[in-house]
Amino acid sequence: MKVYRIAKKKYSANDFSGTGAYNEGGRWNSPGTYALYTSENRSLAALEVLVHLDEAELPPNLFIMTIEISEKSLVYEMPDDKLPKDWRIPGNLALQTIGDQIFRENNHLAIKARSAVLPQEYNYILNPLFPGFYDLVKVAEVSDYEVDKRLL
Repeated sequence: MKVYRIAKKKYSANDFSGTGAYNEGGRWNSPGTYALYTSENRSLAALEVLVHLDEAELPPNLFIMTIEISEKSLVYEMPDDKLPKDWRIPGNLALQTIGDQIFRENNHLAIKARSAVLPQEYNYILNPLFPGFYDLVKVAEVSDYEVDKRLL
C-alpha cells in the first residue's frame, strides 16, 4: 500500500520519527505521542499541508514522499460510528484521546481515518513506535513539489 506525505525539507523526507506531532500534537494525537501523518493520495497530502499555511508561511521548497507500507492488515480503520459528532472541528480532544489510546496499545501500525479537509478521502496516521515499524514502512520516492500559487 502506498501513502503520501509532504515534507518541508529534503532531509526530513526520510524522518519517520513523528517528532513534529510529538512536539505539537495533531488531530489524532496529543503532544507527547509520536505520530506520522500521511494521506492516501498526493492531492490530499497537499491539501492537508496547505490548510494550515498561508502564503507567507509557505517554505520555498517542499517535497512529496511516496511511502510504502508492506502490511495493510496492521492498519486500524476508524469506524464512522465511533467518530464524535463534531470530529471535523480543529483541536477536538476526543480524537486525540482515541488516537493516543490506539498508539499506546501498540497493536496497530497506523490509523486509517477520514480527512477533515475532504471527508470522502482518508489519512493514515502512522505509529513510529510500532514493533518492526522500519521493516514495514519504507520511503519509495522523494520528489520536488512546487505549490501552484492559485491554491494560496
